[in-house]
Amino acid sequence: MPATAQSHQPRRRRRTSRLLVAAATVVTAGALAAAALPASASTGADARGHGGHGKGHGRYQDVQLLSFNDLHGNLEPPAGSSGRVTEVQPDGTTKTIDAGGIEYLATHLREAREGNRYSITAAGGDMVGASPLLSGLFHDEPTIEALNKLDLDVTSVGNHEFDEGARELARLQNGGCHPTEGCYTDKEFEGADFPYLAANVLDEKTGKPILKPYWVWKQRGVKVGFIGVTLEGTPNIVSAEGVKGLQFKDEVETINKYAKELQRQGVKSIVALIHEGGFPASSSYNYDCDSPGAGDGISGPIVDIAKNITPQVDALVTGHTHNAYVCTIPDPAGNPRMVTSASSFGRLYTDTTLTYDRATGDIARTSVKSANHVVTRDVPKAPDMTRLIDKWGTLAAPIGNRPIGYVSADIDRNGTESPLGDLIADAQFAYGKTQDPETDLALMNPGGIRAPLTYAASGAEGDGVVTYAEGFTVQPFANTVNLRDYTGAQLIQVLKEQVSGPNEASPKILQISSGLTYTLDLTKSGADRVVTDSIRLNGAPIDPTATYRVASNSFLAGGGDGFTTLGEGTNELVGADDLAAFEQYLTANSSATDPITPPAADRITVVQ
Repeated sequence: MPATAQSHQPRRRRRTSRLLVAAATVVTAGALAAAALPASASTGADARGHGGHGKGHGRYQDVQLLSFNDLHGNLEPPAGSSGRVTEVQPDGTTKTIDAGGIEYLATHLREAREGNRYSITAAGGDMVGASPLLSGLFHDEPTIEALNKLDLDVTSVGNHEFDEGARELARLQNGGCHPTEGCYTDKEFEGADFPYLAANVLDEKTGKPILKPYWVWKQRGVKVGFIGVTLEGTPNIVSAEGVKGLQFKDEVETINKYAKELQRQGVKSIVALIHEGGFPASSSYNYDCDSPGAGDGISGPIVDIAKNITPQVDALVTGHTHNAYVCTIPDPAGNPRMVTSASSFGRLYTDTTLTYDRATGDIARTSVKSANHVVTRDVPKAPDMTRLIDKWGTLAAPIGNRPIGYVSADIDRNGTESPLGDLIADAQFAYGKTQDPETDLALMNPGGIRAPLTYAASGAEGDGVVTYAEGFTVQPFANTVNLRDYTGAQLIQVLKEQVSGPNEASPKILQISSGLTYTLDLTKSGADRVVTDSIRLNGAPIDPTATYRVASNSFLAGGGDGFTTLGEGTNELVGADDLAAFEQYLTANSSATDPITPPAADRITVVQ
């Protein structure tokens, strides 16, 4: 069966044809076009099927590539700062715009596709995982169902696709009810209509990718291949159980390998979907990344990756860092190549125009255009998405609407040390004391805090009320709170690991419980940024030879996020779910008349 992307085909038939193509057809990447389009090229006419080059098609065909990344199951509009983007104005000032929500994303994408017969929708990983309760409670079946309705064509895996392990990822791809919880509705879960690509994720026993490494889109003689990878460092940021039996290979080597394989199959237009990203010089989504010079406006892992991926790859759709950028980064031949990312949580989508040369089968790289667009909430909601949210929301409501605490104002997660980070660390410290009165402190990884607590009501609960669903959105991983013993020397080393080793280029500053203080001197480099003599616990210096009882979630206790020393703790006590600990703390320490106020976030003194 030929692979097509015609909108009139039924989704289930589309899925079948695509998987057959991924299994039987591979693409090739040829030499990139070095010259701009001829002045006589009329891509607008070609897109409507007119023109004079072979079988009624013109030589140059514009292909629309719509992309997004890091949705994380955010079907409803994200709350607080997680649901806003920053926009640079013509006069240089900035403003924030409310953004996101699958009902609005569907409308924006559908409107963008209108009039474009050659349109592909692709994603850069982390579609699921760390999801709000509406999706996470049902092991992200609602998100896969929404993405099917969204007509997503293909996505790479991200690190969060492995939160529940390879077996659960295979279920999301292929369908079937959950192995322990069964079916949530009267219909069996059908799985994803789109292929998940995992080119650099290998089964340790077979040495082969656990899912398809690439996929080819075809439409009226136009062929575009997609290679999907996640970051090689996925095992460092996912629980050990989630990546058990898997190997994660180098992103560049993997993409280059499959670009050659695709080239041998005759497909010369290739897009890499890479769940790894960068850090633009501005947080505004419409920042001109190339204004200082090609690639100067972005740093981080994606820069070296992009500079080393074969020129046979025509564009990179990236993710993971939750940043927004549209940049050109030189390929190994020195030619500019488009690299994009659309922030996170469905707040943006990227619209890229790839001009396909029917004579060569390749993309005319000098004509590639791309821009990020805001998923504004001033458009009509997509009715099918509203029905989907209502269906799953009805099932989740009895659990999600239960009040668990009260706050007097927004409690944010932004900053080196955040008010919400302090609150969660205090909650884990308090829980640790109930399990072992000798508990001295608690540490919380910033990446485990997925959303702020907002004062404004998300539903009918009333302002200031924290519901279980809101707490779940903040801490959705179902980690346990574990207690372990460390020497003072180990504790000091843990703090230094925040800014050294794998975390030197992109520091991960742990959120700390009340009583622990220190100075972080960002004018220094590496481990020296943590000023050893400044570290105090309840006013007393840390004794390198003493033993300290530390509470942390199971991910950190296992050495996650590059904190290898935390994995060396002894005398472990495994406690309850971290969300349960957070709920207990909020319930015990707040009421409607005496809500929790945002912590001051003054435990870490930052020198810049």
